[in-house]
Amino acid sequence: MILKVASVDLPVDEELSIVKNRIQPDKLTGKEKRMSIVTGIHGDELEGQYVCYELVRRLEEDKSNLKGIVDVYPAINPLGIDTIQRGIPGFDLDMNRIFPGSKDGSMAEYFASKTVEDIKGSNLAMDIHASNIFLQEIPQIRINEISKDTLLPFARRANIDFIWVHSAATVLESTLAYSLNSVGTPTLVVEMGVGMRITKSYCDQLTDGIFVLLKDLGIWTGDVIEPKKSIESTDGSVHFLNAASSGIFVPEADHWMNVKIGEHIGDIVEPLTGKILQKIFSPCNGVIFTLREYPVVYEGSLVGRILERS
Repeated sequence: MILKVASVDLPVDEELSIVKNRIQPDKLTGKEKRMSIVTGIHGDELEGQYVCYELVRRLEEDKSNLKGIVDVYPAINPLGIDTIQRGIPGFDLDMNRIFPGSKDGSMAEYFASKTVEDIKGSNLAMDIHASNIFLQEIPQIRINEISKDTLLPFARRANIDFIWVHSAATVLESTLAYSLNSVGTPTLVVEMGVGMRITKSYCDQLTDGIFVLLKDLGIWTGDVIEPKKSIESTDGSVHFLNAASSGIFVPEADHWMNVKIGEHIGDIVEPLTGKILQKIFSPCNGVIFTLREYPVVYEGSLVGRILERS
């Protein structure tokens, strides 16, 4: 059932709308639990588009096992999705920095407010992001330490590789997940893949995890997988690799690869002179969970993240 969450009039007799697909049993008791799957806040993050497709397809294919409500929001920033722009076109605005929004504000603030209002009250929500075009990320859930007691039990069942409990930061207060968690709607943030593309294996992995969570909530009664055991970490065990020079990054290590302290991760090279400007080595024993995908770097650019492990 396609439902309109919010809409505004555009020039030339057009309308811009946020819509959702509500999948529910044919007969309702009024006691059904609800899970909301949200993506498309950033228009250049497309991994969630495939997750939404696959989730809806599987639910509709075996609807007899559906005992609750699943709301799927594929495009919270529809203009961004249509134009493959991270922010809202014409506003130069990151939509995930304006929540919870305002009904009396600009178009972006109005959409943010209506989105929070519509998702609020879900038994669980999941906000799916990809990385940007510069970095590749393994499937991971990022949790603000303020909400870790509530969210960790859900995250551990989501069939993802890595759970990163990070410290609070002021900017997080303006995200959808922070706004929903603040009003009592538990919300997980997923990051995976690379911007402007779909990594099907990651999407299938997460979709399997969503069905595990649906079954845990009593929304789904069909067969599910046994979710993988996630690696868990805090800020203190994550090491950031940054470029000391501008140039071209050439990796020597692979994404999601175990490395030892001092191991060669890659080089920043200078095409004009044929020189290596910087050799990058691992500062610890661990695993590379973020690796530079786009080769052009500038001084300070993030090249990778390593999770320290013994």
